[in-house]
Amino acid sequence: MTRTLAAAFRVHHDDSKDSDVALQNLKDGNIAMPPAVPAPPYRHAAPSGPWPWMDFEVDSAASTTVIDPSWRGYPQNQFGNWTPDQVGRSKMIEKCSVNKTSTIYWMDVRNNGIFASSNIGGKGNITVVGPGPEHESEDGFWDILQGERPDDIRVRSIFVDDLTPSVLRMLGTRYNIEPFFFTSSINWIPSRYQEAPIHNKGDRKFKSSILRSMLMLCDRHHYYPAICTNAAQKFSISIHLSISITTIALQECSDQHPGSFPYEWYVHKGPYIHIPTSFLDGNMLFIDLLAIHMVRGVKTSTVISYHPESTWCRTSAKRLHSLMQLVGGSVYWQKLFDKSKDPTFIFLAILWYALYAWDESFELLYKHLSELESRVLQTNNLELTRELHILQAHLLQYQSLLHNFEVSVQFIAKTHNPAMDSSNFSPEERKESKKLMEMESENLLSEIDRLERRRAMLGNRLKNVMDLAFATVNIDDSRQTRKLTEATVRDSAAMKQISYLTMVFLPASFLASVFGMNVVEFNSGSLQTLGHYVEVTVSLTLFTIYTVVTLQTYSSFHDHNAPFLRRAVWPILTLWKIMHKRRGKTGKDMV
Repeated sequence: MTRTLAAAFRVHHDDSKDSDVALQNLKDGNIAMPPAVPAPPYRHAAPSGPWPWMDFEVDSAASTTVIDPSWRGYPQNQFGNWTPDQVGRSKMIEKCSVNKTSTIYWMDVRNNGIFASSNIGGKGNITVVGPGPEHESEDGFWDILQGERPDDIRVRSIFVDDLTPSVLRMLGTRYNIEPFFFTSSINWIPSRYQEAPIHNKGDRKFKSSILRSMLMLCDRHHYYPAICTNAAQKFSISIHLSISITTIALQECSDQHPGSFPYEWYVHKGPYIHIPTSFLDGNMLFIDLLAIHMVRGVKTSTVISYHPESTWCRTSAKRLHSLMQLVGGSVYWQKLFDKSKDPTFIFLAILWYALYAWDESFELLYKHLSELESRVLQTNNLELTRELHILQAHLLQYQSLLHNFEVSVQFIAKTHNPAMDSSNFSPEERKESKKLMEMESENLLSEIDRLERRRAMLGNRLKNVMDLAFATVNIDDSRQTRKLTEATVRDSAAMKQISYLTMVFLPASFLASVFGMNVVEFNSGSLQTLGHYVEVTVSLTLFTIYTVVTLQTYSSFHDHNAPFLRRAVWPILTLWKIMHKRRGKTGKDMV
């Protein structure tokens, strides 16, 4: 089961770059922004799809590559349709190649329901696979996987940190894991399915990538992940169940720049590909990943928690291992494991981890929205609407994640464990186990429904805040418009007074200009006449009108964007249109 978890990071401020805020990669100490999660290509996450990671533009002829039957030949040694080209395109091996060593944490659930640390090869419950004499060799780890487990173990849990290509191949070969489990989690693709159920023995059930929200708190030196899970079940003849859930991670920002991730960063990343959500109180939510595969069988039940990399405060195998040990100390869950021997309850316990993360994330969102409401009431800053829109986009995405979470729980509840039909379990035990599974699944579903209603409430409050912000801006704009209108009215009144004053002096000015003309009608010594004045004035006026209309590209006298030569003859065209219109009207009257 693959699933995204929430993680918390502390943002460190670089004094040399006041405008930048970065997150610390707690694994190697590098300073950088957290990577965005790509939009998942869902078509490659369905095991029933006949063309996984296939390029239709490339020759689809069967691969002639010789397949290594050992674990080094995975996935071709188990799934022949996965050609090297498809494996390369899925980046299943490539993205694990950056890790040099893998750390494996072991935990056993015994037949009496007690959670106990494993003692693998007399070396405790931690195995580090990698080069060097201080680490377990690849062949040594393969021998460990092939070894017989004690009879008193109900479920063995394997938590893998920093998955390397060799460990991936060994796990895939030993437990016959569909490559979809690894490719979906590496590429953040939600999916789920059950495979090869066999009555009385087991099945293979894979639920890959179900989106879901989780929270992990982390400071500079330690991190505290919240709940999240995805599980794949493989029962004896194996049920593989895998779930990928997208979750929310919490990060603490620097005091100098609270909530300082720029708006442009969200715009370029886009609302769907999961991006950090900054908060005014110095925290930030972003996406994390957890992948779990479960094999269910009568005596071979196994849980594999897969962590491609534990950087950026993502939930590590070590953290999840410690949390599952705490589940073993819960009185409530101890009673469940005592009443039922179905290993699926471990899967449900991990799902509660995700539920806690969702709940804590919504608490932070509620607090942040309350602060935004106060700021909107006190100010009319239009910049707040950007942050409101960002939060709204995330809440809409969380709706899809919660729905996937709900579908995941329903999938687990409806997927019966064929191993429970074995003669090793009495009818009373099956009936009791089924009843408990229905009850616990219903408990989770009711909590998810509560989360969805809370998300809807946050969405409504956010919409209310956005309406309030826009209403505040509109009110201010109305006030400014009213002031401008009042000023315009005052100016209009002043201009009207000036017009009245001009009208009083206009006749006198006109008569003074006429009697002051230098023409023989008023001045006998002049050479010009009043007729000459009229001729020149009318000619110059007509020429001015002609020039202005000709130079205009927009005019009622000629067509829009007409060429210059056509505009130059606009008087003739206008006269022709008038005459043509009159002729047409006359013809209609005669009819």
